[in-house]
Amino acid sequence: MTKLIVICGVTATGKSGLALALAMRLGSVILSADSRQVYREFDIGTAKPTVAEQKLVPHYLIDICGPTDTMTVADYQQKAQALINSPLASPASLLFMVGGTGLYIRSIVQGMKIPPVAPQNELRSQLESLGQNRLYAMLQQVDPVAAQKIHAHDSVRTLRALEVYYVTGYPISEQQGENLPSYPILQIGLDCSVEKLGYRIQQRTEQMIANGLVVEVEYLCQKYGVDLPLLNTLGYQEIKQYLAGDISLNEAKDLIVLHTRQFAKRQRTWFRSYPQIEWFNVDDSDLLEKVWQRINEFVNCTNL
Repeated sequence: MTKLIVICGVTATGKSGLALALAMRLGSVILSADSRQVYREFDIGTAKPTVAEQKLVPHYLIDICGPTDTMTVADYQQKAQALINSPLASPASLLFMVGGTGLYIRSIVQGMKIPPVAPQNELRSQLESLGQNRLYAMLQQVDPVAAQKIHAHDSVRTLRALEVYYVTGYPISEQQGENLPSYPILQIGLDCSVEKLGYRIQQRTEQMIANGLVVEVEYLCQKYGVDLPLLNTLGYQEIKQYLAGDISLNEAKDLIVLHTRQFAKRQRTWFRSYPQIEWFNVDDSDLLEKVWQRINEFVNCTNL
């Protein structure tokens, strides 16, 4: 039976490095759960595993679509489930899923039923022009069940619910739910104090700059244009501002650190709401051995 080991948590906590070390010990493979690493050419700013690291352990769900494409959660779920059900796993049938994109991970470990509706840009634009108050009133009419679960000021979820309704003709509340996987899952979370995380984020930002983030962003801007949506994401947007002459490189670094810390705070809130995750402090000197011991317990228990 396949067994899935998830390593998740906030950004800059060393998830990829830990997973690499564990997968090498077990002769396993890694499935990425990062919503930006799926895109080709976005490498340094997404902290994508290097070519050398990918040679040490096979990585999947990295570089699977172009920068102008859109990867939805439903797309990711379909691809990840296909890999989990394929003969990819090691002889021990162990797979690692590693990343910080909570919805990607949740789509797998909780078997989310996701309406197969890609973003409809024209429809969204038309709906957004109506304003949130009117949109929420519309949602209350067409899908009162969903409206009870969505806050009146939550424009993102309101828009998505209406989008699904108008594309499919059925309320999103009737298309959602869970189909829990039959295979055992161990969820490991990595975290540390806010102060230590701030230091780790600072160091990683400096390393990204040293590794050529500015050159990467400049190349992507020239190839795809400055309006490419991915260039408005964390790390790329700030360097794009620097390249446009709006801010200095030091200001861009400071903004990346600030925005990354804000992002990490949101990630922590998301992941901490799931009691199934077992947490480990990345500052523990014997972190690798502690996680290794827990994985062995998990494997032996699920073999019984």
